[in-house]
Amino acid sequence: MSVARVTKITASSKKGWEDAANQGLERAASTVRGITGLKVVSQKAKVEGGKIAEYRITMEVTFILE
Repeated sequence: MSVARVTKITASSKKGWEDAANQGLERAASTVRGITGLKVVSQKAKVEGGKIAEYRITMEVTFILE
C-alpha cells in the first residue's frame, strides 16, 4: 500500500505561467523524492505600468511517502 502527501508550493517567473510551474517543480524535486504529479491551483500576475511583470502560480505537488 502506498501513502501519498500533497503540499502547496508557490513559484514565480518573468517568462510565463508554464515557466513558473517548471521552476517550482524543479525546486521541489531538489528536496523531495517520489513526486508523482502536480495540480495548478491558481494563477496570478504582478502588474507594473499596465503590463505583467511577474507570473505567479500556486500548485499542489503530490509525492509518495517512503
